[in-house]
Amino acid sequence: MNTSPPSRRSVLRWGAGAAAALTGAPALTACGQTVGAARTTRQAPTRPGQKVRLVFWTWVPMQKTVDLWNRTHPDIHVELQNIPANVQGGYQKMHASLTAGNPPDLAQVEYHELPGFMLVNGLTDLSAYGADELRDSYVPWQWNQGVFGGRVRTIPQASGPMGLFYRKDLFEKWGIETPATWAEFEQAARVVKARGGGARLCTFAPNQPPWFAAMCWQRGARWIRTQGDTWVVAMDDDFSREVADYWAKMVRDDLVFIGPDMSSAWYRQVQTGQIAAWVGPQWGDALLRGNAPGTKGKWRVAPLPQWTPGENASANWGGSSTAVLQGSRHPREALQFAHWVNTDPKAVDLNISVGYGWPAATGIFRGSALDKPDPFFGGQRYNDVFTASDRAIDTSWKWSPTTDADFAQLGDAFGAAMAGDGTLASSLADAQKSTVDNLLAKGLKARSA
Repeated sequence: MNTSPPSRRSVLRWGAGAAAALTGAPALTACGQTVGAARTTRQAPTRPGQKVRLVFWTWVPMQKTVDLWNRTHPDIHVELQNIPANVQGGYQKMHASLTAGNPPDLAQVEYHELPGFMLVNGLTDLSAYGADELRDSYVPWQWNQGVFGGRVRTIPQASGPMGLFYRKDLFEKWGIETPATWAEFEQAARVVKARGGGARLCTFAPNQPPWFAAMCWQRGARWIRTQGDTWVVAMDDDFSREVADYWAKMVRDDLVFIGPDMSSAWYRQVQTGQIAAWVGPQWGDALLRGNAPGTKGKWRVAPLPQWTPGENASANWGGSSTAVLQGSRHPREALQFAHWVNTDPKAVDLNISVGYGWPAATGIFRGSALDKPDPFFGGQRYNDVFTASDRAIDTSWKWSPTTDADFAQLGDAFGAAMAGDGTLASSLADAQKSTVDNLLAKGLKARSA
Protein backbone atom coordinates (compact mmCIF):
# COMPACT_ATOMS: atom_id res chain seq x y z
CA MET A 1 0.00 0.00 0.00
CA ASN A 2 1.54 3.28 -1.14
CA THR A 3 0.63 6.12 1.19
CA SER A 4 3.84 8.10 0.89
CA PRO A 5 3.55 11.69 -0.32
CA PRO A 6 4.38 12.32 -3.99
CA SER A 7 7.76 13.73 -4.85
CA ARG A 8 7.51 17.43 -5.53
CA ARG A 9 10.24 16.99 -8.15
CA SER A 10 8.32 14.37 -10.03
CA VAL A 11 6.36 15.12 -13.16
CA LEU A 12 2.70 14.47 -12.39
CA ARG A 13 0.51 13.37 -15.24
CA TRP A 14 -3.22 13.52 -15.24
CA GLY A 15 -5.75 12.00 -17.59
CA ALA A 16 -6.30 13.45 -21.04
CA GLY A 17 -9.64 15.02 -21.83
CA ALA A 18 -10.53 16.35 -18.40
CA ALA A 19 -10.99 20.01 -17.62
CA ALA A 20 -8.03 19.87 -15.28
CA ALA A 21 -6.29 17.15 -17.22
CA LEU A 22 -2.95 17.94 -18.70
CA THR A 23 -1.97 15.82 -21.65
CA GLY A 24 1.68 15.32 -22.33
CA ALA A 25 3.92 16.10 -19.38
CA PRO A 26 2.61 18.80 -17.08
CA ALA A 27 4.83 19.64 -14.17
CA LEU A 28 4.26 20.31 -10.52
CA THR A 29 7.91 20.59 -9.63
CA ALA A 30 9.62 22.28 -6.75
CA CYS A 31 12.77 24.29 -6.69
CA GLY A 32 13.82 24.12 -3.09
CA GLN A 33 10.41 24.78 -1.58
CA THR A 34 9.35 22.81 1.47
CA VAL A 35 5.62 22.31 1.49
CA GLY A 36 3.20 19.68 2.62
CA ALA A 37 0.64 18.68 5.16
CA ALA A 38 1.80 18.41 8.75
CA ARG A 39 0.79 14.76 8.85
CA THR A 40 0.10 12.09 6.27
CA THR A 41 -2.94 9.88 6.00
CA ARG A 42 -2.77 6.62 7.92
CA GLN A 43 -5.51 4.04 8.46
CA ALA A 44 -6.25 3.64 12.16
CA PRO A 45 -7.13 0.16 13.39
CA THR A 46 -10.71 -0.37 14.55
CA ARG A 47 -12.19 -2.88 16.95
CA PRO A 48 -15.30 -4.92 16.10
CA GLY A 49 -18.34 -2.82 16.91
CA GLN A 50 -16.34 0.41 17.18
CA LYS A 51 -18.04 3.44 15.63
CA VAL A 52 -15.81 5.45 13.32
CA ARG A 53 -16.34 9.21 13.31
CA LEU A 54 -15.64 11.34 10.24
CA VAL A 55 -15.76 15.11 9.79
CA PHE A 56 -16.92 16.54 6.45
CA TRP A 57 -16.47 20.20 5.45
CA THR A 58 -18.67 21.67 2.72
CA TRP A 59 -20.52 24.89 1.92
CA VAL A 60 -23.48 23.02 0.41
CA PRO A 61 -26.23 22.48 3.05
CA MET A 62 -26.17 18.67 2.83
CA GLN A 63 -27.32 17.88 6.36
CA LYS A 64 -30.30 15.79 5.17
CA THR A 65 -27.95 13.69 3.05
CA VAL A 66 -25.58 13.17 5.96
CA ASP A 67 -28.51 12.29 8.21
CA LEU A 68 -29.54 9.62 5.71
CA TRP A 69 -26.03 8.18 5.75
CA ASN A 70 -25.91 8.12 9.54
CA ARG A 71 -29.26 6.31 9.72
CA THR A 72 -28.21 3.68 7.21
CA HIS A 73 -24.55 3.30 8.23
CA PRO A 74 -24.55 3.12 12.04
CA ASP A 75 -20.88 2.07 12.23
CA ILE A 76 -19.58 5.21 10.49
CA HIS A 77 -20.87 8.51 11.82
CA VAL A 78 -20.30 11.60 9.69
CA GLU A 79 -20.38 15.06 11.24
CA LEU A 80 -21.19 17.78 8.72
CA GLN A 81 -19.53 21.14 9.29
CA ASN A 82 -20.53 23.97 6.97
CA ILE A 83 -17.70 26.32 6.05
CA PRO A 84 -17.55 29.53 3.98
CA ALA A 85 -17.86 28.95 0.25
CA ASN A 86 -14.62 28.42 -1.67
CA VAL A 87 -12.61 31.64 -1.96
CA GLN A 88 -14.70 33.35 0.74
CA GLY A 89 -12.60 31.55 3.31
CA GLY A 90 -13.21 27.84 2.93
CA TYR A 91 -9.96 27.02 1.20
CA GLN A 92 -7.92 29.13 3.57
CA LYS A 93 -9.46 27.12 6.40
CA MET A 94 -8.59 23.85 4.69
CA HIS A 95 -4.99 24.83 4.03
CA ALA A 96 -4.62 26.07 7.61
CA SER A 97 -5.90 22.73 8.90
CA LEU A 98 -3.40 20.86 6.73
CA THR A 99 -0.55 22.99 8.03
CA ALA A 100 -1.71 22.54 11.63
CA GLY A 101 -2.15 18.78 11.24
CA ASN A 102 -5.84 18.77 12.21
CA PRO A 103 -7.72 18.51 8.91
CA PRO A 104 -11.23 17.13 8.51
CA ASP A 105 -11.45 13.69 6.98
CA LEU A 106 -13.40 14.95 3.98
CA ALA A 107 -13.83 18.28 2.26
CA GLN A 108 -15.53 19.69 -0.81
CA VAL A 109 -12.85 20.93 -3.20
CA GLU A 110 -13.64 22.46 -6.57
CA TYR A 111 -11.99 21.00 -9.62
CA HIS A 112 -9.98 24.13 -10.37
CA GLU A 113 -8.50 24.00 -6.86
CA LEU A 114 -7.18 20.44 -7.06
CA PRO A 115 -3.79 21.25 -8.66
CA GLY A 116 -3.18 23.75 -5.86
CA PHE A 117 -3.92 21.13 -3.21
CA MET A 118 -1.61 18.70 -5.00
CA LEU A 119 1.13 21.30 -4.87
CA VAL A 120 1.10 21.14 -1.05
CA ASN A 121 0.50 17.38 -0.77
CA GLY A 122 -2.98 18.08 0.55
CA LEU A 123 -4.85 15.11 -0.93
CA THR A 124 -4.85 11.46 0.11
CA ASP A 125 -3.82 8.83 -2.43
CA LEU A 126 -7.15 7.04 -2.69
CA SER A 127 -5.81 4.45 -5.12
CA ALA A 128 -4.10 2.95 -2.09
CA TYR A 129 -7.55 2.24 -0.65
CA GLY A 130 -9.23 0.80 -3.75
CA ALA A 131 -10.61 3.91 -5.43
CA ASP A 132 -9.58 2.77 -8.93
CA GLU A 133 -12.33 0.16 -8.79
CA LEU A 134 -14.93 2.95 -8.69
CA ARG A 135 -13.92 4.56 -11.99
CA ASP A 136 -16.81 3.21 -14.09
CA SER A 137 -19.36 4.78 -11.74
CA TYR A 138 -18.47 8.29 -12.94
CA VAL A 139 -18.47 10.41 -16.08
CA PRO A 140 -14.91 10.08 -17.42
CA TRP A 141 -14.01 13.77 -17.71
CA GLN A 142 -15.17 14.48 -14.17
CA TRP A 143 -13.41 11.38 -12.82
CA ASN A 144 -10.18 12.51 -14.42
CA GLN A 145 -10.30 15.81 -12.56
CA GLY A 146 -8.93 14.02 -9.51
CA VAL A 147 -6.42 11.66 -11.15
CA PHE A 148 -2.82 12.83 -10.74
CA GLY A 149 0.18 10.77 -11.71
CA GLY A 150 -2.13 7.85 -12.41
CA ARG A 151 -3.36 7.87 -8.79
CA VAL A 152 -6.89 8.79 -7.70
CA ARG A 153 -6.87 11.76 -5.34
CA THR A 154 -10.56 12.75 -5.11
CA ILE A 155 -14.02 11.43 -5.92
CA PRO A 156 -15.94 13.59 -8.40
CA GLN A 157 -19.09 15.22 -7.12
CA ALA A 158 -20.71 17.48 -9.71
CA SER A 159 -20.07 20.01 -12.45
CA GLY A 160 -21.73 23.20 -13.69
CA PRO A 161 -22.76 23.13 -17.37
CA MET A 162 -23.89 26.58 -18.45
CA GLY A 163 -27.21 27.85 -19.78
CA LEU A 164 -29.35 30.98 -20.01
CA PHE A 165 -31.92 31.48 -17.25
CA TYR A 166 -34.49 34.04 -18.39
CA ARG A 167 -37.82 35.50 -17.33
CA LYS A 168 -40.29 34.32 -19.98
CA ASP A 169 -43.01 36.69 -18.80
CA LEU A 170 -40.76 39.73 -19.08
CA PHE A 171 -39.40 38.68 -22.46
CA GLU A 172 -42.97 38.36 -23.74
CA LYS A 173 -43.96 41.70 -22.21
CA TRP A 174 -41.06 43.47 -23.92
CA GLY A 175 -41.27 41.54 -27.19
CA ILE A 176 -37.93 39.76 -26.89
CA GLU A 177 -37.18 36.48 -28.64
CA THR A 178 -34.90 34.11 -26.74
CA PRO A 179 -31.40 35.07 -27.97
CA ALA A 180 -29.58 32.32 -29.83
CA THR A 181 -26.39 34.34 -30.40
CA TRP A 182 -24.41 36.87 -28.38
CA ALA A 183 -25.34 39.53 -30.96
CA GLU A 184 -29.00 38.80 -30.26
CA PHE A 185 -28.26 38.86 -26.53
CA GLU A 186 -26.90 42.40 -26.91
CA GLN A 187 -30.00 43.44 -28.85
CA ALA A 188 -32.20 41.95 -26.12
CA ALA A 189 -30.28 44.02 -23.58
CA ARG A 190 -30.99 47.16 -25.59
CA VAL A 191 -34.71 46.39 -25.65
CA VAL A 192 -34.76 45.83 -21.88
CA LYS A 193 -33.01 49.15 -21.33
CA ALA A 194 -35.51 50.93 -23.57
CA ARG A 195 -38.69 49.28 -22.32
CA GLY A 196 -37.89 47.91 -18.88
CA GLY A 197 -38.42 50.98 -16.72
CA GLY A 198 -34.98 50.79 -15.14
CA ALA A 199 -34.52 47.04 -15.47
CA ARG A 200 -31.54 45.48 -17.19
CA LEU A 201 -31.12 42.16 -18.95
CA CYS A 202 -28.45 40.95 -16.55
CA THR A 203 -25.51 41.92 -14.35
CA PHE A 204 -21.81 41.99 -15.10
CA ALA A 205 -20.21 40.78 -11.88
CA PRO A 206 -16.54 41.79 -11.48
CA ASN A 207 -16.35 39.46 -8.47
CA GLN A 208 -16.75 36.34 -10.63
CA PRO A 209 -13.59 35.52 -12.60
CA PRO A 210 -14.73 31.86 -12.75
CA TRP A 211 -17.83 33.01 -14.65
CA PHE A 212 -15.69 35.10 -17.00
CA ALA A 213 -13.39 32.13 -17.52
CA ALA A 214 -16.42 30.08 -18.57
CA MET A 215 -17.32 32.74 -21.12
CA CYS A 216 -13.81 32.57 -22.57
CA TRP A 217 -13.92 28.77 -22.40
CA GLN A 218 -17.05 28.74 -24.56
CA ARG A 219 -15.44 31.11 -27.08
CA GLY A 220 -12.53 28.73 -27.58
CA ALA A 221 -9.85 30.20 -25.33
CA ARG A 222 -7.45 27.94 -23.44
CA TRP A 223 -5.84 29.87 -20.62
CA ILE A 224 -3.44 27.16 -19.46
CA ARG A 225 -1.47 24.53 -21.32
CA THR A 226 1.83 22.80 -20.80
CA GLN A 227 4.86 22.35 -22.98
CA GLY A 228 7.26 19.80 -21.61
CA ASP A 229 7.75 20.76 -17.97
CA THR A 230 6.63 24.36 -18.48
CA TRP A 231 3.23 25.93 -17.78
CA VAL A 232 2.19 28.22 -20.65
CA VAL A 233 -0.31 30.98 -19.84
CA ALA A 234 -2.57 32.48 -22.53
CA MET A 235 -5.21 34.56 -20.73
CA ASP A 236 -4.58 37.52 -23.04
CA ASP A 237 -5.40 35.69 -26.28
CA ASP A 238 -7.65 36.87 -29.12
CA PHE A 239 -10.67 34.87 -27.95
CA SER A 240 -10.49 36.19 -24.39
CA ARG A 241 -10.03 39.77 -25.56
CA GLU A 242 -13.10 39.37 -27.78
CA VAL A 243 -15.12 38.29 -24.76
CA ALA A 244 -13.69 41.16 -22.70
CA ASP A 245 -14.52 43.69 -25.41
CA TYR A 246 -18.07 42.34 -25.69
CA TRP A 247 -18.80 42.80 -22.01
CA ALA A 248 -16.96 46.13 -21.92
CA LYS A 249 -19.36 47.36 -24.60
CA MET A 250 -22.34 46.07 -22.59
CA VAL A 251 -21.02 48.02 -19.59
CA ARG A 252 -20.15 51.15 -21.58
CA ASP A 253 -23.60 51.31 -23.18
CA ASP A 254 -25.32 50.86 -19.81
CA LEU A 255 -26.97 47.62 -20.93
CA VAL A 256 -26.17 45.69 -17.74
CA PHE A 257 -25.99 46.34 -14.05
CA ILE A 258 -22.53 46.24 -12.49
CA GLY A 259 -22.07 44.58 -9.12
CA PRO A 260 -21.55 41.31 -7.30
CA ASP A 261 -23.94 38.51 -8.16
CA MET A 262 -25.36 36.05 -5.64
CA SER A 263 -25.50 38.91 -3.13
CA SER A 264 -28.48 40.29 -1.19
CA ALA A 265 -28.80 43.23 -3.59
CA TRP A 266 -28.59 40.96 -6.62
CA TYR A 267 -31.23 38.59 -5.29
CA ARG A 268 -33.49 41.56 -4.59
CA GLN A 269 -33.15 42.68 -8.22
CA VAL A 270 -33.90 39.13 -9.39
CA GLN A 271 -36.95 38.91 -7.13
CA THR A 272 -38.38 42.25 -8.28
CA GLY A 273 -37.81 41.69 -12.01
CA GLN A 274 -35.08 44.30 -12.31
CA ILE A 275 -32.87 41.51 -13.67
CA ALA A 276 -34.47 39.56 -16.51
CA ALA A 277 -31.80 36.93 -17.23
CA TRP A 278 -28.74 35.19 -15.86
CA VAL A 279 -26.04 33.40 -17.82
CA GLY A 280 -25.39 30.79 -15.20
CA PRO A 281 -24.61 27.17 -14.28
CA GLN A 282 -27.05 24.34 -13.69
CA TRP A 283 -26.59 24.64 -9.93
CA GLY A 284 -28.00 28.15 -10.18
CA ASP A 285 -31.50 26.69 -10.27
CA ALA A 286 -31.47 26.17 -6.51
CA LEU A 287 -30.24 29.73 -5.94
CA LEU A 288 -33.09 31.21 -7.96
CA ARG A 289 -35.63 28.93 -6.35
CA GLY A 290 -34.41 29.65 -2.85
CA ASN A 291 -33.85 33.40 -3.15
CA ALA A 292 -36.59 34.52 -5.53
CA PRO A 293 -39.60 32.39 -4.58
CA GLY A 294 -42.00 35.06 -5.81
CA THR A 295 -40.86 34.43 -9.38
CA LYS A 296 -42.02 30.81 -9.43
CA GLY A 297 -43.31 29.74 -12.81
CA LYS A 298 -41.84 32.72 -14.64
CA TRP A 299 -38.37 31.35 -15.45
CA ARG A 300 -37.24 29.25 -18.38
CA VAL A 301 -33.84 27.93 -19.44
CA ALA A 302 -32.29 28.14 -22.91
CA PRO A 303 -28.91 27.10 -24.31
CA LEU A 304 -26.01 29.51 -24.07
CA PRO A 305 -26.02 32.11 -26.84
CA GLN A 306 -23.45 31.27 -29.50
CA TRP A 307 -20.74 33.40 -31.05
CA THR A 308 -21.51 31.99 -34.50
CA PRO A 309 -25.08 31.03 -35.49
CA GLY A 310 -25.60 27.30 -35.47
CA GLU A 311 -22.61 26.47 -33.27
CA ASN A 312 -23.03 24.22 -30.26
CA ALA A 313 -20.38 25.34 -27.80
CA SER A 314 -20.86 25.35 -24.07
CA ALA A 315 -18.71 25.69 -20.96
CA ASN A 316 -18.58 24.78 -17.31
CA TRP A 317 -18.71 27.01 -14.24
CA GLY A 318 -17.83 25.32 -11.00
CA GLY A 319 -17.77 21.66 -10.26
CA SER A 320 -16.49 19.98 -7.13
CA SER A 321 -15.03 16.79 -5.79
CA THR A 322 -15.26 15.09 -2.42
CA ALA A 323 -11.67 14.91 -1.22
CA VAL A 324 -10.11 12.94 1.60
CA LEU A 325 -7.61 15.45 2.92
CA GLN A 326 -4.09 14.42 3.80
CA GLY A 327 -3.94 13.42 7.45
CA SER A 328 -7.18 11.47 7.82
CA ARG A 329 -7.02 8.51 10.17
CA HIS A 330 -9.97 6.78 8.49
CA PRO A 331 -9.37 6.94 4.72
CA ARG A 332 -11.17 3.67 3.94
CA GLU A 333 -14.33 4.80 5.66
CA ALA A 334 -14.00 8.30 4.21
CA LEU A 335 -13.73 6.85 0.70
CA GLN A 336 -16.81 4.74 1.35
CA PHE A 337 -18.78 7.85 2.28
CA ALA A 338 -17.38 9.91 -0.61
CA HIS A 339 -18.52 7.28 -3.10
CA TRP A 340 -21.94 6.82 -1.51
CA VAL A 341 -22.72 10.52 -1.25
CA ASN A 342 -22.08 10.97 -4.98
CA THR A 343 -23.74 7.82 -6.38
CA ASP A 344 -26.58 6.71 -4.10
CA PRO A 345 -29.80 7.79 -5.89
CA LYS A 346 -31.51 8.99 -2.70
CA ALA A 347 -28.41 10.90 -1.62
CA VAL A 348 -28.02 12.51 -5.04
CA ASP A 349 -31.67 13.61 -5.05
CA LEU A 350 -31.20 15.25 -1.66
CA ASN A 351 -28.00 16.91 -2.85
CA ILE A 352 -29.69 18.22 -5.98
CA SER A 353 -32.37 19.92 -3.90
CA VAL A 354 -29.77 22.12 -2.18
CA GLY A 355 -27.73 23.20 -5.21
CA TYR A 356 -25.23 20.37 -5.42
CA GLY A 357 -24.67 20.74 -9.15
CA TRP A 358 -24.75 18.45 -12.19
CA PRO A 359 -24.01 14.94 -10.86
CA ALA A 360 -20.77 13.23 -11.80
CA ALA A 361 -22.24 9.74 -11.41
CA THR A 362 -22.79 7.86 -14.66
CA GLY A 363 -26.44 7.50 -15.67
CA ILE A 364 -27.80 9.16 -12.54
CA PHE A 365 -29.79 11.84 -14.43
CA ARG A 366 -32.57 9.62 -15.74
CA GLY A 367 -35.10 9.01 -13.00
CA SER A 368 -33.50 11.52 -10.62
CA ALA A 369 -35.00 14.71 -9.23
CA LEU A 370 -33.51 16.48 -12.26
CA ASP A 371 -35.45 14.38 -14.74
CA LYS A 372 -38.91 15.89 -14.51
CA PRO A 373 -40.90 19.04 -15.33
CA ASP A 374 -40.37 21.76 -12.75
CA PRO A 375 -43.12 24.16 -11.61
CA PHE A 376 -40.57 26.88 -10.81
CA PHE A 377 -39.62 26.85 -14.47
CA GLY A 378 -43.20 26.82 -15.70
CA GLY A 379 -43.31 23.06 -16.11
CA GLN A 380 -40.27 23.02 -18.41
CA ARG A 381 -38.00 19.99 -18.34
CA TYR A 382 -35.23 22.52 -18.06
CA ASN A 383 -32.50 20.06 -17.23
CA ASP A 384 -32.75 18.67 -20.75
CA VAL A 385 -31.03 21.94 -21.71
CA PHE A 386 -28.21 21.23 -19.28
CA THR A 387 -27.94 17.63 -20.48
CA ALA A 388 -27.16 18.97 -23.94
CA SER A 389 -24.91 21.68 -22.49
CA ASP A 390 -22.90 19.10 -20.59
CA ARG A 391 -22.25 17.16 -23.81
CA ALA A 392 -21.10 20.35 -25.58
CA ILE A 393 -18.33 21.26 -23.13
CA ASP A 394 -14.80 21.09 -24.51
CA THR A 395 -13.15 19.14 -21.74
CA SER A 396 -9.61 20.04 -22.82
CA TRP A 397 -9.74 23.19 -20.64
CA LYS A 398 -7.06 23.12 -17.94
CA TRP A 399 -6.40 24.84 -14.61
CA SER A 400 -3.16 25.99 -13.06
CA PRO A 401 -2.06 25.12 -9.51
CA THR A 402 -2.28 28.83 -8.63
CA THR A 403 -5.88 29.39 -9.73
CA ASP A 404 -6.93 30.80 -6.35
CA ALA A 405 -4.41 33.63 -6.54
CA ASP A 406 -4.96 34.07 -10.28
CA PHE A 407 -8.69 34.58 -9.84
CA ALA A 408 -8.21 36.94 -6.91
CA GLN A 409 -5.91 39.14 -8.96
CA LEU A 410 -8.17 39.05 -11.99
CA GLY A 411 -11.16 40.00 -9.83
CA ASP A 412 -9.23 42.95 -8.39
CA ALA A 413 -8.31 44.06 -11.91
CA PHE A 414 -11.93 43.79 -13.06
CA GLY A 415 -13.06 45.84 -10.09
CA ALA A 416 -10.49 48.51 -10.86
CA ALA A 417 -11.57 48.56 -14.52
CA MET A 418 -15.19 49.11 -13.50
CA ALA A 419 -13.97 52.07 -11.43
CA GLY A 420 -12.20 53.55 -14.45
CA ASP A 421 -8.69 52.28 -13.83
CA GLY A 422 -7.87 50.20 -16.89
CA THR A 423 -10.12 48.06 -19.08
CA LEU A 424 -11.35 44.48 -19.06
CA ALA A 425 -8.92 43.72 -21.89
CA SER A 426 -5.97 45.25 -20.04
CA SER A 427 -7.02 43.23 -16.99
CA LEU A 428 -6.37 40.08 -18.99
CA ALA A 429 -2.88 41.21 -19.90
CA ASP A 430 -2.15 42.02 -16.26
CA ALA A 431 -3.62 38.69 -15.16
CA GLN A 432 -1.49 36.76 -17.62
CA LYS A 433 1.67 38.33 -16.23
CA SER A 434 0.62 37.82 -12.60
CA THR A 435 -0.32 34.18 -13.27
CA VAL A 436 3.14 33.51 -14.69
CA ASP A 437 4.64 35.24 -11.64
CA ASN A 438 2.45 33.14 -9.31
CA LEU A 439 3.64 29.93 -10.93
CA LEU A 440 7.28 30.98 -10.81
CA ALA A 441 6.90 31.89 -7.14
CA LYS A 442 5.86 28.28 -6.49
CA GLY A 443 9.09 27.05 -8.00
CA LEU A 444 7.42 25.96 -11.24
CA LYS A 445 8.55 26.66 -14.79
CA ALA A 446 6.19 29.07 -16.53
CA ARG A 447 5.97 31.58 -19.36
CA SER A 448 3.46 33.59 -21.33
CA ALA A 449 2.18 32.18 -24.60
